[in-house]
Amino acid sequence: MLGIALGNWQQGRAAQKLAVQEKLAARAAEAPVALGPSLTPPSALEYRRVTVTGEFVADWPLFLANRPMAGRPGYYLVMPFKIAGSHTHVLVMRGWLPREAEYGKLPAYSTPAGTVRIEGIVMASAGHVMDLGAAAPLAPRAIVQNIEPQAAARATGLTLQPFFVQQTGPDQPGDSLLRVWPSPSSGIDKHRGYAFQWYALAAMALLFFVITGFRSGSKQRDAGKRNAETSDAGSH
Repeated sequence: MLGIALGNWQQGRAAQKLAVQEKLAARAAEAPVALGPSLTPPSALEYRRVTVTGEFVADWPLFLANRPMAGRPGYYLVMPFKIAGSHTHVLVMRGWLPREAEYGKLPAYSTPAGTVRIEGIVMASAGHVMDLGAAAPLAPRAIVQNIEPQAAARATGLTLQPFFVQQTGPDQPGDSLLRVWPSPSSGIDKHRGYAFQWYALAAMALLFFVITGFRSGSKQRDAGKRNAETSDAGSH
């Protein structure tokens, strides 16, 4: 039944997020590692705490739209970061900025100059939202719905690690970026609640069919009995 299938899907989503939660807890207990220039698959470092030394490519900011925080609309600021002593870069999700009342007007922010050391968590994805219409081309200061490292590498011409670093610190003087990142494991109870609702609807549907089927069968038996009695009366 559809209700059971949807309930199983919600249970599967809850199990996936529970696995992410367990992985996050295990990674959080590990000491941060220094991210180097060697290209590394996301699975090897996902959710790992890292430190990176280098400098921001300040002329290539990208703005991920439709990223609300505490009910306020806004953007994630994403910027390439050149890893010190190499030509390898990594996309850094620097933080959240509020959206201006005039859509398309970009919020103000500051970027530290020169060599800096940042801390963060490796993320395989920056999250995905539904693209409303054709995706905007990647260009400096572009407002986009989604970003993938491979597409960013083609647009920028930079060698990029195939993942993101979600910056957690340090905060810079005058830094207006917020870094209260949503947990990728959030919503486990919500999925379980939805699963319960779908299972309950499936049970109600089954009960409905059983009851209506029983009533239909009873009516057919009663009708058959009346027909038989009428036939017997007519034969006498």
